[in-house]
Order: sequence, then C-alpha cells, then structure tokens
Amino acid sequence: AAVVLADRDTVRDPAALADLLESSGASVMQATPTLWRALAEERPESLAGLRVLTGGEALPEALAEELASRAEGVVNLYGPTETTIWSTAAGIEAGRRRPAAAPASIGAPIANTCLYVLDAALRPVPAGAAGELYIAGAGLARGYHGRAGLSAERFVADPFGPAGTRMYRTGDVVRWDSDGALAYVGRADFQVKIRGFRIELGEIETALADQDGVAHAVAAAREDEPGRPRLVGYVRPAAGAAPDPAALRAALAARLPEYMVPSAVVVLEEFPQTANGKTDRAALPAPALAAADEPEAPAGPFEARLRAILADVLDTGALGGADDFFALGGHSLLATRAANRIRAELGVEARVRDLFDAPTPAGLAALLAARPAARPPLTRRADPDAPAPLSYAQERLWFLDRLHGPGAAYNVPLAFRLRGAVDAGALAAALRDVVLRHAILRTVYTPGSGGAAARQRVLAPEEVGEVLEVRDVAEPELDADVHEVLHRPFDLARDTAVRAALLRTAPGEAVLAFAFPHIATDEWSEAPFVRDLDAAYAARRAGRAPHWEPLAVDYGDFAAWQRAWLGEAGDPASPLGRQLAFWRGALAGAPAELDLPADRPRPAAPDGAGAAVDFALGAAEHRALLELAEGHGATAFMVLQSAVAVLLHRMGAGEDIPIGTPAANRDDAAVHDTVGMFLNMLTLRTDLSGGPDTAELLARVRAADVAAFANADAPFDRVVQECGARGSLARHPLFQVMLTYQRDPDRPALLGTESGIHPVDMRAAKVDLEFTFAERPGTRGLAGTLRYATARFDAETAARMAERLRLVLGAMAADPGRRVGTIDVRTEDERRLLAAANATERPTGPLLPERLARAAAANPQRTAVVAGGVAVSFAELAGR
Repeated sequence: AAVVLADRDTVRDPAALADLLESSGASVMQATPTLWRALAEERPESLAGLRVLTGGEALPEALAEELASRAEGVVNLYGPTETTIWSTAAGIEAGRRRPAAAPASIGAPIANTCLYVLDAALRPVPAGAAGELYIAGAGLARGYHGRAGLSAERFVADPFGPAGTRMYRTGDVVRWDSDGALAYVGRADFQVKIRGFRIELGEIETALADQDGVAHAVAAAREDEPGRPRLVGYVRPAAGAAPDPAALRAALAARLPEYMVPSAVVVLEEFPQTANGKTDRAALPAPALAAADEPEAPAGPFEARLRAILADVLDTGALGGADDFFALGGHSLLATRAANRIRAELGVEARVRDLFDAPTPAGLAALLAARPAARPPLTRRADPDAPAPLSYAQERLWFLDRLHGPGAAYNVPLAFRLRGAVDAGALAAALRDVVLRHAILRTVYTPGSGGAAARQRVLAPEEVGEVLEVRDVAEPELDADVHEVLHRPFDLARDTAVRAALLRTAPGEAVLAFAFPHIATDEWSEAPFVRDLDAAYAARRAGRAPHWEPLAVDYGDFAAWQRAWLGEAGDPASPLGRQLAFWRGALAGAPAELDLPADRPRPAAPDGAGAAVDFALGAAEHRALLELAEGHGATAFMVLQSAVAVLLHRMGAGEDIPIGTPAANRDDAAVHDTVGMFLNMLTLRTDLSGGPDTAELLARVRAADVAAFANADAPFDRVVQECGARGSLARHPLFQVMLTYQRDPDRPALLGTESGIHPVDMRAAKVDLEFTFAERPGTRGLAGTLRYATARFDAETAARMAERLRLVLGAMAADPGRRVGTIDVRTEDERRLLAAANATERPTGPLLPERLARAAAANPQRTAVVAGGVAVSFAELAGR
C-alpha cells in the first residue's frame, strides 16, 4: 500500500484532512492526539473503518474512548525520536470504562526494546511507583550529531545491559501496572512545585478537559511576576460552546484540592503549536492581572474592610467589589493568610474554602454576613456542676463531625464471640451501670450560644435510653448485622456514647458487639470498660448492684484541667506556648503532602471510605526487629517508623517523610481507670537525606521521636494552625500516613462465658494509609494491618505495599550498615514479570534500503509515496 503524506496546511485544516482520507482511500493513519481530536470534532464519520495510530502526546481517556468506538482499531504508540520513533504499543478497546483521570496506558515494549523505570539514583522502582522512563535496545540512536554534551546528558550508560551499552533518558514519568504494562503519568518537567506543593499539571488538565464545553485543556505554571508563581489553565472551546472561566474555576474547586485550582483560566480559540503539531506551551499568553482602575464604592463598612485586607494580602491597589481574588494572583497560601486576617480583624469565622466559594470582596462579604462571631478565648471551668469544655482532642473530633457530617470513620469497634449462656437482662442492667459510672459514656455535645465553643453535657440517669439491642440472627447474616451495628453513625448531640448488640446465632452462641464514638473513648479505655462491665454483670446476676471504688476524676475534670494547665498559646512562658514553639521549628519546611503511589488522584473532599489488608510478621521477623532496636538504642516502634519511611521513600515519596502517630496523655494515675478520649496526634518527621544506612537512620529517628514525645501535650489542631498546614480539606493536615504500635491487653473470660475477639472490618479510613502493629497475648510475632482510603488505593496495591514493608524490615535487620536507599522493594513476582516484559529480542529482518530495493525490483512502477499530489514510485524512491 502506498504511503500518503499530508502537508502542513492540510494537517492544520481538519476538513481538508478528512477530504484527503476519503479521496486517498487510506486505511491506516498516524497522528498526534491533538490532530485526532480536531478530526473527530470536524468529521467523526471519517474515522469509520480506519485503523488509528496515535502518539507524540499523552492520549486523554475521553479521546481514546471516542476513537475506539468509531474506528476499526486504535493503537496508542509511544516513543521518542531518539529511539527510532516507537518503543511501546498499547491496543485500545472501546467500553473499557476506565476513570477519566486514569493515566493513559502506553503498553509494553516492542521487539528488541528494553524499558527501565528508575528513580533519581537509577534504581528500579516497584510496580505502582512513579519513576522516569529509560529506553535501551536495538532502536537506540548513538547520540546527537555535533552535540557531545547533550548526548552525554541524555544517552547514559546502561547498568542493566551488556558492557558499553547505553540507554536513553526520556524525561517521561511512568509507572508499571501489575500486568507489566506502562501507565503514562506525565513529563518530569511538567511536575511543578508551587508553595511547597508538588503538582502534576496533567491532573489539572484532565479535570479541565472533563468540563462541559471544553474541547482541549492545558495547565501551566507561570511566574510572570518575579517570586509569585501561579497556576494558569488554558481551554479551547468545543464547537458552539462559550465556557465561562469563573464557572470552570468553581468546578475545579469542587473537584481538586485548593492548591491545584488555577488562579486564572484563559479561553483561547486555538492553541499555539510547534512545527510538529504539538501544543507550544512557551507561547501560551499570560493572563491579565489588573484590578479595576476606579473601583465602585463598597456596599458598607464590612465590605470596605474586606477589600482593604484582600488588597494588602495581594499587595495590589484598591479592589472593586467584583475583582476576583485568584485572577489577581491569589493562591491557596494567600487565601490562608486572608482567612486568618479576616478572623483576627473582623471577628468572623472565615475559612480558606470561603475564598474559593466567593472570590470577590462583594461575594465574600455576603457569604460572611450571616456567620457567627469568632469564638471567644476558652476559660477554665469554675463550677464543677456546669457543662465542661471539650478537651482539645474532643474539639478536633467534634469539628470533623460538624465538617463532614456523621459517619463511621471515627467509630471505635469492639466485638466478642461468646460461647455459653448469657443473661440478656443482667447484661442490659450492667451496661447501664457502666454508663452511669463513666459520665463520658452519657455525654452529648452541643454548640454554645452566640458562636461559643461546643460544650459537654452529661445526661441525667433518667435521660439514658436503652443501650443494648438483643436479636437472633442466622450465621450467614451475622457479619452484615455486626457491620451495621459498628458502622451506624452517632449523633453526637443526642446519642449515648456506646451502642451494644447481643447477636445470638444459636443456643449458647452469640457475638457481643460494641461501637463507641471516638470523641468518648480511646484504645486504653477498652480495659476499664470491659473490666467494669464484667464486674457489673456478675453483680446483676447475683441480684445486686455493683460496688466500685469511686473514680478519682471524670473526663470533664480532665478537659478543664488540660486547658487550665496548658495556658494560652500566645504566652511564650506557658506549657502550650513552649510546646508550640518546638513544633514550629520541628515541622518547618515539612512537605504538606506526600507523593504516594496511589491508584487514583486525590478527590476534592475525602469520603472516609476505607478497607484493610491484614499481614503478619512471624516470630523470627519479630525477633530480628527487636534485636535491631536493642542494638541501636531504639524501640520497636522506632524501627517500624524507619521501615515505613524507607518504604515510602523507595516508592517515590521523597526524603522528608512525616508520619502521624497517636500519643496517650494518661501520665497521671488518676485517669488510668477512666474511660475517655485522651489521645493526641503527633507528627514524626523522618529525615532520609544524604543516603543514611539503617544505623544512622535509627539514630535520627530516635532523636526526633524523643523530642516529639517530650512535647506531646500541644494539641494537634493547634500545631496545625501554628504551622500553617490547614491548606486543604482534601487531605489530612501535616501527614497522610499513620503508624500505630500497640500491645493488646489480656482478655479474661467475659460474662462467665468462653470468649474471644470477633474480627471486624471497619470500612473507613482517617488518612490515606494507616499501618497498625499489635503484640497479642499468647502469640509470637506481630499482627499487622494496613488500612487504606479506597478513594485512592486498590486492595491489590495495599497488599503489595504490606509485602514490600516486610522486605524493607528484613533488609534493615540483615545489614544495618546498608544504605536504606539501596533496598530493593520489588517482589519476586514483579521481578519475573518485568523481566518477561523486557524479553523482546527478535531476529531483525532486512533494513529499509534493502526492502525498497526488493520492492523496486518486484514492481518498479508501483506508487510508494504520495506527497502534495505528486506520486513517487518504488524505483524512484530506491534511487534516491
């Protein structure tokens, strides 16, 4: 078949290109996605019966689906010119139902081609982790003619091939899928960092392109004013559409974190293009950044003060009521500053999200007009009978409940399998006894009047309703019933803080399930709760009320004491002031968000949905972990923290790894027998810079952790505020990965039965990833659980991550002198799969000159190429 070459004018005119397709009778066409999009918009019927080859740019999922649904076949090709055009190929099928934001697949290597996905130190990354793509094999060029320096930079020694061979550094960021294919993530130079946030421009482009009326989208990081980088989106309208930049920004604000929302969106009828038909990013115009020359008068004093604050934050002239904060150069960090200034100077509760919802002074004034006044400073409780303040930990959980609404993410589960007779009446009475003993279990939370802080209110005994549900269930339905009991949300303003269900599956067989809202309990509370319940049940079975030693304090006393003791944050001599000063220094410059190897981009708002995979460290692995800790003056927790940080580092998260962990503030013996929420969250920063070995890393972790736990009383939310980390509601502030290490208590027989823990699956997640390790009585080794946010991770990804963590721990224990950055976290299955993917050696056939000579000899006058209306025969082509 002859090759038809389209000239530049035809390529730029989709109608002319469609005419050429029809007149030439072409059955195969190769073009960039930009050109395919234009052709599909201009004359979609021209795709019928055509075999589509696309490459040169990332293939958007929506375009891939349209091409596959109309054409005879679609192949997505990838390969730079330096590797003799193509290096990989992926067939695209219609109806795949992939997420719109899913990375484009570029498939597997073609014959005689090897692909390596490497980190910055040229180490292979595991499946799921992003790395830079390097290409080697028979198609590799020798370099750039007359440009030795550039050749040395891009054509580097191949450490995986025969001596003397080279590989090409593409600059493209990809990741291996579990099936051995490559997913294209973006250009290494398209990943930008603005105000400490690492941003993939491709995610913004995908979100823009998904909006109605947008045919094509590009995102760029610009610095039109020195020292003020900003994100700008560019869109080309679909036929007959007129997209509104403000509406597009509002749509992105609902889908993306604030720091990824462009400060301006520019509508262009056509994108500038390079000579080979790709978007010329360097030629994209700068958006206008001018406020109104003569702003109209403000609607009132409140709007006037708002205008002044916003103008000062933006460092610009006087603002008009309709001037857009983001169109004038605002971004998420400036929005945070503005919200803080508004709260401090105007006395209203402004949030960062408010500026995204109402970015003009007039709109923001209207939004804030109905807001309550900023809450006054909290004071210690003078009257022990008056409603108690919330502790700092409770305050955070109350805020999350009000922000996201009731849900199961912060339900604390506990379930026992019971074998033996249970007196349901005595159990109900015993539960009521325990609720009356521990006031926190009959405490509800109500907002204060006039915008004051929420308060605790202890229900009177006559206000406490039935706590125990008793029902018979069939064994097959048991898990569903347990799930319902544990996942049912609590109304913190009304509900008793414990829910219990006795689910009887057969005579003498039952599951006793409890759910608590986290605002009322923590892990430590399990022991006094169960102990008191068992004692009360025994007493009720004997026909009497239980007799306990009175509790030294109740939780309300602790909450008031905590606030009085910590003092004011603004007082540098107070405990709170001193500890906040420590955290400002300890967390200065920490990354706001880790680049985790997630399967999907972060949604605009977390849904709280999660799942978990269980794994275990055997007795030998646990013993090696303890020996490693003892040999380096560390704890088992510190070793696990180091290992998690190394894992994330090797998966592409960087060298500065913040990890969250709970700390129990129960130092005073008076609260040891008290049920309540005494936990505080700490951010432990792990420094992997400079390529430390295991011994050095443990020394760093030990020093950082000792200092952190010495300042563990500073409330987490106050630390967040002091460090300016409350930048986005889309992610957990300060850390997105948690680590918990616990020793499960001995659990004696409960309620006079043979009892054991009934496993439960809480389908909720507080952060992206949470590693939990537990020492369990009567067992060797450690039980491990990795809980993950299902909005970001698949079960297979989480399971592989748990397996990789075991590899890291084994490598660290086996050789503490080994640099942790050299630990290979690829599994054996991955090694075999990637080796098979690169096993592409094939015998090479005749090269192009020889093939042309054969064709010319066989049929010299047959047309080989048509270009510009001129036909060239095989004989003429071979002669040239």
